Amino acid sequence: MYKLVKPILFSLDPEEAHHLVSGGLRSFCKVWGGKRVLKSIYAYEHPKLARNVFGLTFKNPIGLAAGFDKNAAFVEEMDALGFGFVEIGTVTPKPQPGNERPRLFRLVNDKALINRMGFNNQGVDVAANRLRHLKKHTSIVVGGNIGKNKTTTNEDAVKDYIVCFDTLFDVVDYFVVNVSSPNTPGLRALQDKEPLMRILNALQQRNQKEGISRPILLKIAPDLTDGQLDDIIAIVQETGIAGIVATNTTVGREGLKDVRKASEAGGLSGVPLTKRSTDIIRYLSTHSNQTIPIIGVGGIHKPEDALEKLDAGAALIQLYTGFIYEGPALIKQIGKKIAHRS
Repeated sequence: MYKLVKPILFSLDPEEAHHLVSGGLRSFCKVWGGKRVLKSIYAYEHPKLARNVFGLTFKNPIGLAAGFDKNAAFVEEMDALGFGFVEIGTVTPKPQPGNERPRLFRLVNDKALINRMGFNNQGVDVAANRLRHLKKHTSIVVGGNIGKNKTTTNEDAVKDYIVCFDTLFDVVDYFVVNVSSPNTPGLRALQDKEPLMRILNALQQRNQKEGISRPILLKIAPDLTDGQLDDIIAIVQETGIAGIVATNTTVGREGLKDVRKASEAGGLSGVPLTKRSTDIIRYLSTHSNQTIPIIGVGGIHKPEDALEKLDAGAALIQLYTGFIYEGPALIKQIGKKIAHRS
C-alpha cells in the first residue's frame, strides 16, 4: 500500500506530506473499525518481542522517535501501526513556531532527511492535556522528549526543563532530555559537563512524586568525540539517570550524493547516519560495561540495521527517517526478524 502512495507523497513538500499522512491516519482511525484494520495489516505481536527496560514493560522494542509526533496528537495511531512505544516532542514550556519554511528536505538518493524545524510545537500544556485523555484509551508506553524555548538563555535552560518535566510527569512513562538538536542556537553547548550535570541533577531532585519516579534519559549527538562520550558515561553514572538515546541528527555531510541539498543547514538523518549511530551505541555499551540502557536510533531502514544496533548494545530502537522512506511495513519486518532470531 505504501509503495503505491509513496511517489505521490514524495512529489509534495516534505512537511505538507507529513501533515497529509498523519492527518489521514487520524481520520482513518476515527472510522469504526479503522484501528483494527491497521493492526491487522501492520502490527506484529509475539511474546519474544516483549522487553523490560529501566523498569518499564514494552510489548516490543520498536519505537517511534521524537520529532514525528511533536504534540502527542497521533499516539493511538502509532500504536495501531505496531510501535511498541512512542516518544512525543520535543516539547517546550511555551508554544513556538520553529524556524521559517522550508525547513525539511529529502535527499532521496541518500535515503536521508535534513531538518531545521527548530522545536516547533504547541507547548507542553497542550501535549500534557492530550496525553491525560489518551491514558484512558491506550496502554502503549509514551516517552516525553523535553527541550528549552529558543528565547531562553542557556543560563536559564534548567528552568525550562523543570517546567516540562513537572507538567508531563503524570502523563508520560519516561523522559528524554534533548540537549543535542542542532536547530536551536547554542543548545548543543548544554552537552558540556557542567551545564548538563546541572540540568540532570535538578530533574533527578524532582524525580519523585507520591513514591513514583520516572526514568530520565539523555539524547546525545552523533558528532561527539570519544572523550566527550566518556564524559557522557561518567555523567550518566554520577547523576543516576536511567539511560541514553543514541543518537540525534548529525551536522556532518560526508559522502552525500545530493550535493545541492547537502548544503542546507540543519540535522541530517537516515542512511548516512546508520554506521555512526551504531558505532556510538557500541562504544557506550562497551565502555560502560553494558551497565547503561541505550535506545538506538539513526538510519534504521531495514531489519538488519535494527539487529546491528541491538547487537551493538541497544536495548530498544527507534525509527523516524526509515519510517518515512520504507513505510509502516518496516515495523512488522523488524519485529518478525527479532522474534525469529530470538
